[in-house]
Amino acid sequence: MKQSNNLSLLSLTAKRCVIAFFVLASAPALAQTRGTVTEVKDPRIDSAIARRLTLSKLPGNQAVANTANGFRVQFFMGSNRNDAYNAQSRFNDLYPGIKTYIMYNDPNFKVKAGDFKTRLEATRLMEQLRNQFTALIVISEKINLPKSDSND
Repeated sequence: MKQSNNLSLLSLTAKRCVIAFFVLASAPALAQTRGTVTEVKDPRIDSAIARRLTLSKLPGNQAVANTANGFRVQFFMGSNRNDAYNAQSRFNDLYPGIKTYIMYNDPNFKVKAGDFKTRLEATRLMEQLRNQFTALIVISEKINLPKSDSND
């Protein structure tokens, strides 16, 4: 009798395992139903994209024509945003005619100045900044050219 109870228990467990297997095996097939996707967007998006494409094809495009390879002087690098803005403000007080740029590259803020075509020009500014800022380096990167230079 004990052996038949063990067999019936084993048989019942085997049946449950087989049923569970078929249920789990068929579940992904039932979940893959076809549906439809409805795109909802503002029609002004398409007109803005079309306008952007039109402007980019105009001769003398400002976004492309006014950049070149050049040099900037990096005068601050640190993880505190307020310190970066304070350094930029100090620089702007000293040299109001030179553009500054703040860039964030996790975890540091970098503050750079100038759009110089040659390393010599950037080095001259770096020498002038030696007394006001401690971490100075000349960086080679894309710079913004004045509008009059794009016609050269």
